[in-house]
Amino acid sequence: MTDLLRKPTGTTGKVHDLTPETAGWGYVGFGLYRLKQGEKAAEQTGETEVILVLVEGKAEFSGGGKVFGELGDRMSVFEKTPPHCVYVPAGTDWLATATTDCTLAVCTAPAKPGREAEVIGPAGIALTERGKGANTRYIFPIAMEDRDVADSLLVTEVFTPSGNWSSYPPHRHDEDNFPEMTYLEETYYHRLNPSQGFGFQRVFTDDGSLDQTMAVSDGDLVLVPKGHHPCGVPYGYEMYYLNVMAGPLRKWRFQNHPDHDWIFQRDKA
Repeated sequence: MTDLLRKPTGTTGKVHDLTPETAGWGYVGFGLYRLKQGEKAAEQTGETEVILVLVEGKAEFSGGGKVFGELGDRMSVFEKTPPHCVYVPAGTDWLATATTDCTLAVCTAPAKPGREAEVIGPAGIALTERGKGANTRYIFPIAMEDRDVADSLLVTEVFTPSGNWSSYPPHRHDEDNFPEMTYLEETYYHRLNPSQGFGFQRVFTDDGSLDQTMAVSDGDLVLVPKGHHPCGVPYGYEMYYLNVMAGPLRKWRFQNHPDHDWIFQRDKA
């Protein structure tokens, strides 16, 4: 099994560059640029659609034959304001020019040309609460299935308060068996506040064929090819992560681990 924990390769430029080939799977790609004011990032989309998420800072964007001007107002991701995002279809290209220091995520999945490039956030993205007690977290659903803004991509941001668990109870979405479950590969781009903090993420299957527990630092990327994938953050630190999911069907259907589903059932009562 490929290494599921990917460290950033530097502090500037393209510090994450995950493709389906380097991940050992078929759908999800993830890139991350850390740009200084005035620096540019540009890519061809090829056979993938792209959702650009301005994690922090401001930048001028163009893509798919359109010019969108300057976007962004969240200088720290932990301000918890909705992100500015741009959809760029397959068969085109995009360009971002940083107007302040910025962090730009590039979320990709296979798609056919035909959609229009468009700004898909912050309008239409509202903070929602999920879970109870120490399982409480807060979500910005950037491009989940209730928004018809992509062919394949599902993208969301999650804020996990100090001392809490997230993606919990443990759940999986690794079988192409709709409507009971959908096969979705997934990445987690983690941030910690304060940045010297750490969190934990476990990725494991029911049969034990995969079981990795990782300490994640600010800026790390975790791959979830299959299995359950809860994460948590110690007291004194809060955790952010950006999820990217994709598979053969753009729907999110999962099943909780049978040993821990009682927590979900109790909380629903």
